[in-house]
Amino acid sequence: MAKRSKTAEKKNVAVIGLGRFGEAVALRLVELGHEVVGIDGNAEIVQKLADDLPHVVQADSTEAEALRALGVNEVDYAVVAIGASLEGSVLSVLALQELGIKDIWAKASTRQHGLILTRLGVSKVVFPEADMGHALAEQLCGT
Repeated sequence: MAKRSKTAEKKNVAVIGLGRFGEAVALRLVELGHEVVGIDGNAEIVQKLADDLPHVVQADSTEAEALRALGVNEVDYAVVAIGASLEGSVLSVLALQELGIKDIWAKASTRQHGLILTRLGVSKVVFPEADMGHALAEQLCGT
């Protein structure tokens, strides 16, 4: 486990959607010493992560008031890691924006999904498979 730099500032982060990508992001943030609230609509996923994430809850992330009740309006960053449901992803971004969250990173599963997220004004659109594929190719070629 990598240690967090003593000069790094502790962040409060909401990770919405705890599939493979969201789980990996949330767990790594915790390892790095940040405060993370993990949110997913699936009770089985929440239960599975209960021992690994100090703050993990089942909630409807498309509802701003549900997120406010969890204190998400106080986070420094939000990561929307919902890729399978375009509607869930977009509505979660809108709910976060309604709460005044300025720094939102979001996973996109298709180019069109990414375009929608960009037009909504998310801070960073992430394509996990493509991004990792590019990074791996560069490592293999030494570039």
